[in-house]
Amino acid sequence: MHTIALLTALVSAASATKLGFNYGSTFTTGAAKMQSDFEAEFATAANLKGTKGWTSARLYTMVQGGTASDPISAIPAAIKTKTSLLLGLWASAGDAAFANEILALKAAIEKYGDDLAGLVDGISIGSEDLYRNSPQGIAAGSNPGVDPDVLVKYIKQVKGVISGTALDGALLGHVDTWTGWDNSSSSIVVDALDWIGMDAYPYFQDTMPNAIGQSKSLFQAALGKTQAAARGKAVWITETGHPVSGKESGDSVASVENAEKFWKTVGCPMFGNINVWWYTLRDAAPDTPNPSFGIIGSELTTTPLFDLSCDDVEVEPSSSSTSATSPVASGKPTSTKPAVANGSATATTDKTESKSTTPAGDGQDASSSSASLEKSASLVSPLVSILTSTGVASATGSGSDSPSGSPSSGSGVDSGSNPSSGPGSESSATGAASTSPTPSSTAAALPDSSAGGLEMGLVGATFVAIIAAVIFL
Repeated sequence: MHTIALLTALVSAASATKLGFNYGSTFTTGAAKMQSDFEAEFATAANLKGTKGWTSARLYTMVQGGTASDPISAIPAAIKTKTSLLLGLWASAGDAAFANEILALKAAIEKYGDDLAGLVDGISIGSEDLYRNSPQGIAAGSNPGVDPDVLVKYIKQVKGVISGTALDGALLGHVDTWTGWDNSSSSIVVDALDWIGMDAYPYFQDTMPNAIGQSKSLFQAALGKTQAAARGKAVWITETGHPVSGKESGDSVASVENAEKFWKTVGCPMFGNINVWWYTLRDAAPDTPNPSFGIIGSELTTTPLFDLSCDDVEVEPSSSSTSATSPVASGKPTSTKPAVANGSATATTDKTESKSTTPAGDGQDASSSSASLEKSASLVSPLVSILTSTGVASATGSGSDSPSGSPSSGSGVDSGSNPSSGPGSESSATGAASTSPTPSSTAAALPDSSAGGLEMGLVGATFVAIIAAVIFL
């Protein structure tokens, strides 16, 4: 009975998903956001007309704008508004700046303790560093990234810092474009993580047909590549979206109409099935970037620029698995590098070519105990999928981000001619463009559902559940 109860708990943890937006640490003017600013944004997101459950926030940095190593004020704002957080540490500004990120993380744990732990969905160490450090990223004019071995070093540092604290057991990951992941040198980073974050923006894939009608297939192809690179690790969509205004990118047109089509065709089928942090709620504060991805315009309002409901959208069975630990893809607009204030990197919200330096983020409530369950669930999710589904969904995408929260130009299936122009514009890490869309999911052929096959499946699931319980619980 205990085994059955444990298996039920694991399946439940695996099916929980997060919905949220990316939040930069500064406004377009470079002014740092204060607690009241984050509170207003979080409250707006949670009450958007046509939506439900958008209560997570992804951040790009732990450091409050204008300080060297003070914890970002988004944390107390999240505690007050019950907004969960995908925390982020900016990793592309060098060891000294990352040391300040670590100091801010330690201070946040000490100051907010269990209140913070109950809201943490995960912790991202770095954002699009692999892409920006690749030949394609460098050629595109993106900000400096870091080598895979440096990221692994940073990941180990974070793991050591949270060990034995209120955040012990938090799921650790890294966010990058699908091209950043689709590279053999990135395998050592994958090995060190609990989950993989994907940024993907078909809008920026201007070296291939990328009109709005191709967005879904491009995104799915990117997700497939990321899932393959993840080798069974959980994939979360950490950035994706389509601009509501701005310049054309290849065949893609920035408009409110196309932003709505992207939301309906790419977003809606994923919502509730996989973890998604959209780009973005608002990026035009006070100035409007080119392109602009904000779905509410320059002023905070719960009335979006287009219909966000998914009631009439048909969710394809193969579009995603029911597990929160299933791989997902995400992409973001132009990449920006952290600005240095008092020796520390700060994140901005500008996702345009203006290369801002402040991280952004969003998250959803998750206790450290549920994080442990998610770790356990990731071990049994393949078996759970066999027992509950006939297919595993995949998505593709890539992008580069910055601590300021602005998308980099490297997020796309194979677009590298649009440096730091926004999500989806990154070139392929392999340098090869793919013109044939890859299905977002591959159906898993199952044997006939005989009593014997089901029994063996249950035995296998129970065995793995027991192993997971011993290791993680």
